[in-house]
Amino acid sequence: MKIRKRIAIYGSTGSIGTQALEVIEAHADLFELEILTAHSNADLLIQQAKRFKPNMVVISDESLYTKVNEALSGDSIKVFAGEKSLIEIAASDSYDILLAAIVGFAGLSSTIAAVQQGKIVALANKETLVVAGDIVSALVHKHQATLLPVDSEHSAIFQCLVGESSREVEKIILTASGGPFLGKKPNYLINVKKDHALQHPNWTMGAKITIDSASLMNKGLEMIEAKWLFGLKNEQIEVIVHPQSIIHSMVQFVDGSMKAQMGLPDMKLPIQYALAYPERISNDFKRFEFKNFPSLTFEAADTKTFRNLALAKDAMLLGGNAPCVLNAANEVVVEAFLKNKVGFLEMSDIIESCLEKVPLIEKPTLSDYIQCNYETRALAASFIK
Repeated sequence: MKIRKRIAIYGSTGSIGTQALEVIEAHADLFELEILTAHSNADLLIQQAKRFKPNMVVISDESLYTKVNEALSGDSIKVFAGEKSLIEIAASDSYDILLAAIVGFAGLSSTIAAVQQGKIVALANKETLVVAGDIVSALVHKHQATLLPVDSEHSAIFQCLVGESSREVEKIILTASGGPFLGKKPNYLINVKKDHALQHPNWTMGAKITIDSASLMNKGLEMIEAKWLFGLKNEQIEVIVHPQSIIHSMVQFVDGSMKAQMGLPDMKLPIQYALAYPERISNDFKRFEFKNFPSLTFEAADTKTFRNLALAKDAMLLGGNAPCVLNAANEVVVEAFLKNKVGFLEMSDIIESCLEKVPLIEKPTLSDYIQCNYETRALAASFIK
């Protein structure tokens, strides 16, 4: 009898986490849910725990511990609270794969704890590598941990590289849908609000990543993540806009040949691939049919209008703590945009100001990154009226 993989979902109430639960439920013969965590969505965490019966749950907002604990008191589920518990459980032997789906900088510490134990981490939190890719990559090598990408673009690159040598890669090409504002110019974007920005044409995602997609910051963060995931040089990473979101990304090799990974836009597919790797398992997801897509188109990204992509590339080229500054400022302005406190184009202005004002540290330590994140967030907040 095949032993089921024990799964820990860090960030189970978000878009990736809820879709991962669908995958696990559909393949109960292969996966066993061990741990669920959430920050403050106690109601959904309680519903998930009662339905899926994990061994442990963690609510990182400690003020909600009593609510969760009382709700699950009759279910033989261990309940923990706080950042310290997230880290301690990530460092435990109670699971086989940690799905890192906590959004933003908040996911860094628990992912590092898992890596230091040599765990398999299915990485949906791109900010971990954006902020501290040098440190995390070194720890992965030191502790012989495994990072399996969950982002659709990085999963595509990973799949294209199976059986290939990294020395034979000339470049990778990350595809971007262009989001809801493809082709729009500043005179239009100056007036857009969150409701329009959240209407992504192809993907169903959480609010933060959907806004990042609309501003092209998501693709900028993915460039930096790809650099560390695949050991690439800056000049080996390219972005192209592909509005249909059928080709999820491509690899070009030194002989000029290319591989692309294709499929309908559905995050459950890269989630399933990461959890089941190295196997492919069947599913009932809707299939791509060429007759429904008579043309697939590509165009250059408009970095003059969507300046976040250019800012991200600049941060990648600068290195050091610059990507950490970029990420911290972006997290603050996206939250402010979702609360109607800043305009769509103003987000780039604030991010650029933070990159200019926060001193560059060429070789930061982990404590430097933590301090940089704190200081940049305070600076970005000071620009918001």
